[in-house]
Amino acid sequence: MKPQIKIATFAASALAISLAAAAAHAATTTSSTASDEQCYGIALAGENDCAAGPGTSCAGTSTVDYQGNAWTYVPEGTCTSIETPYGPGSLTPIERP
Repeated sequence: MKPQIKIATFAASALAISLAAAAAHAATTTSSTASDEQCYGIALAGENDCAAGPGTSCAGTSTVDYQGNAWTYVPEGTCTSIETPYGPGSLTPIERP
């Protein structure tokens, strides 16, 4: 087999593996189960599941820790018991200083 074909085959395989890994990561990052709920104000910067407010698009786009309008999935019934430096998590968007 010619070296160019080997390189192209390797590159295509590496790309396919990378895309599969990225898709699997995205699926686990933003998926929830029926027993999960959205909890606002608990995500660290860049680790929210969605809804991060103006200037952001969705998952992984919150810009500060504990951003009040960014949520992440948590097991149902646990949100308001999660403590942050600004207080507990919330089932609705909250204002943070």
